[in-house]
Amino acid sequence: MAGDSVQEPAGPVSFEALGARAAALAAAPYRPQGDDLPPQLASLSYDGYRAIAFRAGESLRLNDLFSAQLFHRGFLQRKRVDLFVQPRQGPPRPVPYETRLFDLGPGLAGARFPASLGFAGFRLHYAFDRSRPDAQEEFLVFLGASYFRLRGAGQEYGLSARGAAIGTGLPAPEEFPDFVAHWICEPEDGARAITVLSLLDSPSLAGAYRFVVEPGAPSRMRIDAALHPRRPIERLGLAPLTSMFVHGQNGPGARGAEGFDDFRPQVHDSDGLVVETPGDRLWRPLVNGRRAPQVSAFRAEPLKGFGLLQRERSFSAYLDVQARHEARPGLWVEPGGREAGGEAGPFAAGEVQLFEIPSREEYMDNIVAAFVPRGPVAPGRPLALAYGLTTIGAEPAPGMPGALARVVSTRVGSAERLRPTNPPSPARRLYVVDFEGPGLAGASGITADVSASAGTMVDPVTEPVPQTGGWRLYVEWRPPAEMPPGDVILRAHLVGAGARISETWDAVA
Repeated sequence: MAGDSVQEPAGPVSFEALGARAAALAAAPYRPQGDDLPPQLASLSYDGYRAIAFRAGESLRLNDLFSAQLFHRGFLQRKRVDLFVQPRQGPPRPVPYETRLFDLGPGLAGARFPASLGFAGFRLHYAFDRSRPDAQEEFLVFLGASYFRLRGAGQEYGLSARGAAIGTGLPAPEEFPDFVAHWICEPEDGARAITVLSLLDSPSLAGAYRFVVEPGAPSRMRIDAALHPRRPIERLGLAPLTSMFVHGQNGPGARGAEGFDDFRPQVHDSDGLVVETPGDRLWRPLVNGRRAPQVSAFRAEPLKGFGLLQRERSFSAYLDVQARHEARPGLWVEPGGREAGGEAGPFAAGEVQLFEIPSREEYMDNIVAAFVPRGPVAPGRPLALAYGLTTIGAEPAPGMPGALARVVSTRVGSAERLRPTNPPSPARRLYVVDFEGPGLAGASGITADVSASAGTMVDPVTEPVPQTGGWRLYVEWRPPAEMPPGDVILRAHLVGAGARISETWDAVA
């Protein structure tokens, strides 16, 4: 099975049949996918690989609104992925590799490769404007390991999702499972959704996935998975999200971090993590600049949802005409899917873990968030997952709960505004947190509940912000005489009429 081309049964493929195939894979020794490439492809540079383009006229037409294009192997995309089209009736059809499908660019002009080369992945296109079915735009990419990217109408690609994460943040090297085969199911004409079935394999895990995707504003994905461990897994990340954060509102972020000599005020694909549980919703601004990678854990029993979001939506915050960071989507994970309203299953007990890697390179994804279930993950204990994935733009956003006001900015500076010292005293730091959302516009008597895991929060003051309809919190943090190892966590939420009215701001000092 894995390690060779996937063999197809005589009839249509189904998620249930794929689950049985994954169980059989997990019961057998792992056989890695081959990554042998012709020398011309193995030695490609980044620019040489980028020059390879699929010919749009060769797109696989799936119905009147959907089509697919394919990715060539080469450079870092070494592993072969088997691709099939599942017709509305009958057995699946393999998608054969042919060199003519691609413009190979000047470096490979005239080259020819065998049909056994196969593909690295694929992307789906959709007519967001249904009145113009030929004006299709790319909205979903499966490329590399178990990574995939999803965007909504008017958005740019940003963060990635993954099928599974194994060992993220542990001392041993992380394991990256691969999607070894995909079956793209042809939808009926006029259908707004498309289904992709995928087979995952790795030394520790095999699994079957069903992605039911409805592109739009927002784009939504319903994911079902049947996971079969081959061996015990110390840390399994479910519904993992991977993003980039270099610098943002709080400058380089961590204490003592070196600043960035950059004309752009902010550089990131996501600026915070949201975790929702039955009693609270938490916002953790992302941080860069630590001396070593950091894992933070947020207990969620049961988890109601989590996501990496891009809350800063103004061009002036980034000033990057090409990257358009303000148009990058967030992704919101909801166990069971909102329309399903089902049980949490493996999401019932555990924690959302946030892994932040120090980075000064914007082309490196240095942020990972995933739900890590409590309890053993071992052979003979399969996991059945069901969750929804929704692209998030400006908030309040469809598909994401909105009963609480949200944190929209965190700014940090010296608290010595009237009589500043030079350099500013590190013993007095002012945090300014802005909130927007339900119950704030025109409200009065709003206060803040604040706390710190070390040091003291001094003189919290709240006031309305007429320009936005929100409220602002000013609070000074005074560090302890001796700083503890690791992060100091500062927390705050707004209170109105004796009740919590905002999510919890949970920041690293």
